[in-house]
Amino acid sequence: MTDTFPATLPDRLSTDPRSPFHDAELLERGIGIRFNGAEKTNVEEYCVSEGWIRVAVGKARDRAGNPMTMKLKGTVEPYLRSPGQTG
Repeated sequence: MTDTFPATLPDRLSTDPRSPFHDAELLERGIGIRFNGAEKTNVEEYCVSEGWIRVAVGKARDRAGNPMTMKLKGTVEPYLRSPGQTG
């Protein structure tokens, strides 16, 4: 791991490049999310302090072509994935 990555993960992170909470370098490194103890692979955005995630709902898209999302509340635990791990 390099020194450019933060020791702790951000409170909020989004996969949408238009979001102010987007961090391409960190997302490229690989972030995993445990939500209420279960591994989630379709998370579009999360907030640890507020206790929610946004997940994609199937293959549905809005008018702008963005995935339709649903907000779920619970315990959010983000972590850095190991280099060999895929999502």
